[in-house]
Amino acid sequence: MKELIQPSLLADLQIKWTRLQEAMQLQHADGCLLSVDVNVYYTTAQIFSGYFYLPAEGKPHFFIKRPNGLTGENVHYIRKPEQLPEIFASVGLPMPESLLLEADELSHSEYLRIEKIFASSTKGNATALLRSCRQIKTPWEIDEIRKSAQAHQNTYSAIKACYKPGMTDLDLQHEIEYVMRRNGSIGLFRAFGSNMDIFMGSILAGDNAAAASPFDFALGGDGQHTSCPLGANGTLLTEGTAIMVDMAGNYTAYITDMTRIFSVGKLPEQAYYAHQVSINIQDAIIAMAKPGVACADLYNEAVRLVEEAELSAYFMGTKQQAKFVGHGVGIQINELPVLTPRSREVLSAGMVFALEPKFVLPGIGAVGVENTFLVTETGLEKLTCFEESIIEL
Repeated sequence: MKELIQPSLLADLQIKWTRLQEAMQLQHADGCLLSVDVNVYYTTAQIFSGYFYLPAEGKPHFFIKRPNGLTGENVHYIRKPEQLPEIFASVGLPMPESLLLEADELSHSEYLRIEKIFASSTKGNATALLRSCRQIKTPWEIDEIRKSAQAHQNTYSAIKACYKPGMTDLDLQHEIEYVMRRNGSIGLFRAFGSNMDIFMGSILAGDNAAAASPFDFALGGDGQHTSCPLGANGTLLTEGTAIMVDMAGNYTAYITDMTRIFSVGKLPEQAYYAHQVSINIQDAIIAMAKPGVACADLYNEAVRLVEEAELSAYFMGTKQQAKFVGHGVGIQINELPVLTPRSREVLSAGMVFALEPKFVLPGIGAVGVENTFLVTETGLEKLTCFEESIIEL
């Protein structure tokens, strides 16, 4: 037998439950029912098959199908969701009149099934509410992100030793993935949204960095196969090749994001110029960012500096240019806030985001930096600390 809620995490979970209840009350919702793994993890610190139910007032209830053996207050075992109304009645839990469901994440059939069970309830979108709440991290979440950042740094410090002359980008990625696993990477790299499949990160060498991808990441790459057109494609690492390493910081459930540039020998001078502009953008945004600053203003400042450097044609891609320069990170790699020109989001203390001003140079490859930052009451704290210049292999 195992306690569903670990006593050491109860205080953290209560912060999240209170935050969700306050958000529900603002929407005049009576409860939310969650079953998607990342939302279940956020609200319980583990994953189970079943449902997490939180009323707008009162304690949560846990309806579990699998695994067996979880115990604790308000833990109920079920075989199917149609049992929920009966259990609600047996424990004196009112059926909600206004219920939030994960409308952006549930399959159509699952949504209709739940909707039928709660036929009298007005439905709303729990996905949007959860993503909004999750962008402000709790102290425990920030500690988990710090752990990932340290392991991420440890892996990147071993990359030079992974390289051998004559390698392809895939050869190098395989060696880095081995180091990642040895350093505690859980392997799974979670992303929000459809068509966002990725394994343990991306390595882009030379002109493969310019290849457009159907996935909503900053840069693409052809990938190994048409079934997953993203990242390394077997490019031989030859003299004068820029290698962008953007491997996952998934060493806890909370992800960090970090990109560094390596080179085989020396690169053309344009590469060092553009790379320095990326660092200058990062420094400018560090100086500017603090609670209350609009994310759109941060994006626009990055664009201003790019235009000033006369590098607009290469910013965030060439054939297909991404229209963002940063994104929130957490349980998923692409959380809120997002630094785009149309963003309505404003920085708040407790947000964690990755800033990634990058350039793709024809005949050379990708350059630029990416780091994960914590928004504090006074500004930004860089969490991923590692050499930022182009590192020669």
